[in-house]
Amino acid sequence: MTPVTVEPISPARTSRAHPTARSWWKDALEALAWLSGVGAITFMLASGTAAINTFADLATTLGRATGIVAATMIMVQLLLASRAPFVERVVGHDRALALHGRLGRIGFVVLLVHIAMVTIGYATRSGVGILDQAVTFTLHYGDTMFAAVAGFAVLTLVVVTSLVLVRSRWKYENWHAVHMFSYIAIGLTIPHQFLDGSTFAVGGPAWWYWFSLWGVAIVSFVVWRILKPLVSMARHGIRVAGVHGLPDGSTVITMTGRHLRSLAPQPGQFLLWRFLAKDLWGEAHPYSLSRAPRDRWLRITVKPLGDHSASLRYLRPGTRVMVEGPLGVFHHKARTARGLVLAGAGVGVTPIISMLEGAPFAPGECTVIVRASSANDAPHLDEIEALAAQRGARLYVLVGSRGPSWAPASVHATLKDLVPHIADCDVFACGPRPWTDALFEDARRSGVPDEALHSEQFAW
Repeated sequence: MTPVTVEPISPARTSRAHPTARSWWKDALEALAWLSGVGAITFMLASGTAAINTFADLATTLGRATGIVAATMIMVQLLLASRAPFVERVVGHDRALALHGRLGRIGFVVLLVHIAMVTIGYATRSGVGILDQAVTFTLHYGDTMFAAVAGFAVLTLVVVTSLVLVRSRWKYENWHAVHMFSYIAIGLTIPHQFLDGSTFAVGGPAWWYWFSLWGVAIVSFVVWRILKPLVSMARHGIRVAGVHGLPDGSTVITMTGRHLRSLAPQPGQFLLWRFLAKDLWGEAHPYSLSRAPRDRWLRITVKPLGDHSASLRYLRPGTRVMVEGPLGVFHHKARTARGLVLAGAGVGVTPIISMLEGAPFAPGECTVIVRASSANDAPHLDEIEALAAQRGARLYVLVGSRGPSWAPASVHATLKDLVPHIADCDVFACGPRPWTDALFEDARRSGVPDEALHSEQFAW
């Protein structure tokens, strides 16, 4: 393993964000999303195309309106998946992706209504069958309409593979590859919105309004998903420096590079890592920093839970690394109280180590809880013990078989027993979803408000 010199780090001293400010920005983003759709519907009504005198007019108008709503949802989905800082810092990565998925499912239903209503409306007006009208739209209505139909077919494939019944039988890598086609589907449908409809006439105010909305969504996606990682790779030159295993089976990967502090990762955050090695370069996966970042050194610790994570143990020193981020709101700036509880289960201790090392708190203000089946199953336990002693944090290492709650079966204690002032603390927890849910339920019973509970979920 290539030796790496790691300089000491001082805990962060930056001020934490006030939760009210973050809530205000979140509400503002949500309001802008709603107003974007309302504005587009307003332009449709103002265009005079919404006059309703017959059933065909009603169906066509409903079809146009639902088409605008579906397109607005797709724009918002692009923004949520763009990893733009103004979304990540306010919503959080896991919540943004969860909302992205919900909007996708709802938007697909709205899109189906759009297609059905427009087809019924035109078929009724023309006096032909619905199937005949659908064929006419597909084959005889121009290239942009044909592209839109093709895009809908691709999007249907993506939605089907995202259903729980199908997804549960797929590897993440396969699902992710198919999911990437959704962006092709979006690209195929955009020209249809400008050229086949009557609402967004070329050159008019409505056209510029719709063009601006799509521009914001697409530019954000291109800048933060494509250009920024490429620029970051060229600037920082991150490469694998060393790889070694831990007794619990986890793989520790250390990386070196230039000016890494300018990436501005906060202790506790994660990045999306793309290792440019054979069979790995096509995917980026989220892994938390397992130590606070240095200017020339980063470290992650990965549990082999899938094909990708299991392959990382074979990485060779010198392998180039592309990163996206930092991402998530699992860091000290999200705190709402002076007291701090850092809880991790299994490999979920990795961001806890980073925060224990780099987050600002005074001696006696922080309590660290490590949950594992045995001492050997707790990654970096020696580092946690040393950091807790160095920084004056209370440490509880709870080992043993699973109990009815978040604690081991042999430990009959609540969070309030371990942290008497728990109601005046923020609780940061990372681990399996059932475990964090049980921990947070205990915290709520002990008086911790929801805004003081922090977690980050990487589920897909």
